[in-house]
Amino acid sequence: MLEEYCPDLQVLSIPLRNKFRGITIREVAIFRGRASWSEFSPFLEYDDVEASTWMEAALEAANTPWPDLYQDRVPVNATLPIVEVEQVAGILERFPGTTTVKIKVDDFESGARVVEEVLNINPELKIRLDVNGGWDSDLAISNLLEYHLRFGSVFDYVEQPCRTLAELKLIKAEIPIRIAADESIRKNLGSDFSNFSDYADLAILKWQPLGGFKKAHEIAAEIGLPVVVSSALETGIGISHGLALAASFNAEPLACGLGTVALFEEDICDPAVLPQDGYIEVKRREPAISERYLATPDRATYWKQRIVRVLELIERRSA
Repeated sequence: MLEEYCPDLQVLSIPLRNKFRGITIREVAIFRGRASWSEFSPFLEYDDVEASTWMEAALEAANTPWPDLYQDRVPVNATLPIVEVEQVAGILERFPGTTTVKIKVDDFESGARVVEEVLNINPELKIRLDVNGGWDSDLAISNLLEYHLRFGSVFDYVEQPCRTLAELKLIKAEIPIRIAADESIRKNLGSDFSNFSDYADLAILKWQPLGGFKKAHEIAAEIGLPVVVSSALETGIGISHGLALAASFNAEPLACGLGTVALFEEDICDPAVLPQDGYIEVKRREPAISERYLATPDRATYWKQRIVRVLELIERRSA
């Protein structure tokens, strides 16, 4: 089954420069299909059902042509994990030319210190806050109004301040900052998104978590809001498909969250899929893997077993 669906499968373990989503090592599987190399990299806590959506994206990208592309390069934002202020300048240097910075935020004060440091480095930068659903509606309204009072109109949007749609609707009515929805979309696939403008101003689309190009376009059409394409902390192989998704919309892309290879110790592609002058070129990529990033035998076995389970699940659904 592995050779049939995932030829030339390799399981990799790549260190991150900074802790991100609570991890310091990113484990991924890559394989070669009829059209190109692809990537399967759901996070370890995701069950087989959720991971199967990621595999559907990986198989589509591996075996079918990309959709029509309208751009040959895509603007990207810088991404700041939850870090100490002293680390901010060094991380921003990895995103040359970017004019927008997405800041992961947990508690209000530490987030405010990072925002202040970013603006001290370059007061012209646009700021995006990403809360990953970490606040309830009361806390979100209080914190975001305070951010607006302190920093004014520097904020492009706040991403997923709360988990539920009901909370997002309350916040949207109360704060002067646009709301972007991420988890509210990818954790609720199959839901009715036709009235999504009641809850958000922008939609965050991710190539793997949404199930690939075709499904992402279907969701975007139903939601009917401006979109920002972002990564799921993929290697350059996965990012190349995210860039293709961003370039497949017939509009100039908003700055995308696709520069996250800069958070890795090293990319598996050569040259690395990193921003230059705030943009990344859209083109197919192939791996040039250092042996030191090959997963240990036990982790490779874990991923192969996981992939078999997910493929069997996809086969049963399509039977």
